[in-house]
Amino acid sequence: MKVAAAQIAFRYRPQDSATGVTRTTAKRLAEVLGVDETQVIHLALHELATKFLPQYEADEGALTKTQLNQLKKSAPKPKGGNTRSSLFEVESA
Repeated sequence: MKVAAAQIAFRYRPQDSATGVTRTTAKRLAEVLGVDETQVIHLALHELATKFLPQYEADEGALTKTQLNQLKKSAPKPKGGNTRSSLFEVESA
């Protein structure tokens, strides 16, 4: 069985566009950033990953009513003054 290579083929575009850059642009970026062309590609991919991929593990979703009630009971009560807003929905009694 063949093992997938740890590298991919990368082709620069013949002209700069919204979907790619020329080697000239990559070289200019490398010079400005003080890195090599490969590092420019890694930096660009890292920026995309940070922008579009979740940066944390998914949780179990919204809190249950029981969990909300536990939080309300354990939260310190305000001392003096009025509460102008709340993190929790206020239930009508």
